[in-house]
Amino acid sequence: MHLKKMNRTAETLDWLREFEAHIDRPDVKNEKSICWDWLPQDMEKDLDLYDRERWNKTDIMRKGNVEEAYRWVCDGLDALLKKHGYERDDMYYRVNEPNHDTIVLFCHFGVECVMLSHLLNVSPMVLWHGLCAAPSSITSIYTEERRKGSAGFRVNEFGSTAHLYVAGEKPSFAARFCECYGDGDRQD
Repeated sequence: MHLKKMNRTAETLDWLREFEAHIDRPDVKNEKSICWDWLPQDMEKDLDLYDRERWNKTDIMRKGNVEEAYRWVCDGLDALLKKHGYERDDMYYRVNEPNHDTIVLFCHFGVECVMLSHLLNVSPMVLWHGLCAAPSSITSIYTEERRKGSAGFRVNEFGSTAHLYVAGEKPSFAARFCECYGDGDRQD
């Protein structure tokens, strides 16, 4: 209904659903778990998890469908960007049709970090564990064509909840863990 009022359209993209690649996480026994919610002490045992090219080739990730799921999201994102004039070429994007298009995506934190890792050429493990985007938060990214025909992406804001504060709403704690153990907030 709101789209019609604004004379806009939307499309549902299957690859934009929450990133649900499941693994046998080190701290979760006898059940498959999402691959992106690790305890820091478990993650630091394998420094390849921090590497943009090796994180999904670690033993624990290879046993799940992580690489395939990651590629599906990245390929979907690249196809979308190509429609808007930006074509992936190794670690940057060729600018086939320069423009000022605004693309709005609605998604969950896990898949957001997958897309950002692809655009920024970093392991998503670093983003999944070093950033927090609360429900209904906003992340803004823009292209930079500093040399003709070659573009990169830069995050302008990540997980902003300023719109909630302006409306007098408190952001959800759902994406976070307790600041101090035992303070009554989510521990794990």
